[in-house]
Amino acid sequence: MNGNIVAIVGRPNVGKSTLFNRITESRSAIEEKMPGVTRDRLYGTAEWCGRSFAVVDTGGITFGGGDPISNQVRRQAELAVAEAQVVIFLLDGREGVTALDKDIAEQLRRSGKTIVPVVNKIDHPAGELAVAAFYELGMGEPLAISAAHGRGTGDLLDRVCALLPPGEGESYPEDAVKVAVVGRPNVGKSSLVNAALGEERVIVTDLPGTTRDAIDTYFTCQDQRYVFIDTAGVRRKSRIKEAVEYYSVLRALKAIQRADVVLLVLDGSGGIAEQDLKLAGHVDQAGRGLIMVVNKWDLGGREEGARGKWLENLSRAFSFAPYAPVAFVSALTGRRIERLFPLILQVWQEQHKRIATPLLNELVQDALAVNPPPTFKGKRLKIYYATQPSVRPPTFVFFVNDPQLVHFSYRRYLENRLRESFSFSGTPIRIKLKPRQEKGDQ
Repeated sequence: MNGNIVAIVGRPNVGKSTLFNRITESRSAIEEKMPGVTRDRLYGTAEWCGRSFAVVDTGGITFGGGDPISNQVRRQAELAVAEAQVVIFLLDGREGVTALDKDIAEQLRRSGKTIVPVVNKIDHPAGELAVAAFYELGMGEPLAISAAHGRGTGDLLDRVCALLPPGEGESYPEDAVKVAVVGRPNVGKSSLVNAALGEERVIVTDLPGTTRDAIDTYFTCQDQRYVFIDTAGVRRKSRIKEAVEYYSVLRALKAIQRADVVLLVLDGSGGIAEQDLKLAGHVDQAGRGLIMVVNKWDLGGREEGARGKWLENLSRAFSFAPYAPVAFVSALTGRRIERLFPLILQVWQEQHKRIATPLLNELVQDALAVNPPPTFKGKRLKIYYATQPSVRPPTFVFFVNDPQLVHFSYRRYLENRLRESFSFSGTPIRIKLKPRQEKGDQ
């Protein structure tokens, strides 16, 4: 994974958020259970034909007026374009080409990025006649879609995936564990990396990362190869002070996409901030391993019970990721840094764990016997069997009589039973529901 980002840009009210929701819908259930984490719906993960990439939904671009909100929206869209490998330029097929569309097209041309012009709100084939007018923008063949109904979005994703750089661009060994170190500014990310390398390194070579500000450090520790992706590099010089946090999130998002395991560094001398929750939400959404690292545990007096209070607060704040282990360290003194490596390796192994089908179905039958599914409108859920088709993250497919009968609470019950039996510490797991095929279709 090389951290590809696709940005959706355009003027206001052309359907950018609708398209964003459409192409990231496989993650919608995860977003819904994280109130306060992804409520702005700016970032998401899309999967198509075996490719995974981050998607950024930007605000509507306008020019002139000079009001602070419009300026900030435009500047954040510019940053999204700068970080993206492919830009979807969304247009409104009902309104036709506007002067604002032309201004945005000119700005996108100057960016030098790969642009895909997409004409939205083409709900019927007859509406495709309106698409011809958009050739006037000089950006190549426009695609006709309806984000609201899903019409043409498969063709759009085909084109996007064809334009993305290949995912095999990194020259690290397959067994190298990629570890992204993310967190708010000044929580000690670089200090943590330096402390870990200073104590544990055997072979170290610095390689430029695939992002402008991250540095990859490839090294070996106790015969296991690692790549640390430090996102705390020098910030890009920018006049856009309001967008610094936005840019840091984009940079962290690219690192998360490339990683196997993410260390979310928290400030042990302070508290938990909303940005911490958002970063953890991105990790969970991307399906990567997650370890909470409480740094600066050496600062201030640590009264008895302080660790317990922190664990209680973490459990409450990060309730959407109860699987994430917690490590208390001090990058400054090196305290407990050596414990990170066995924990990273354990989470990486849990990400790649496979459960044999007979054992999995034995668990399912036991779960059904202990807690039978409730009925809905007189109809009871039946689970016939389950399989695990993939790892990273571990993904389970349950074949049922009717997926609509699976309430979120029963899905959570099944996940809890899986974790009780097989742990999956540090990694999200995915549960997918499919109606069982009739014998004649098999």
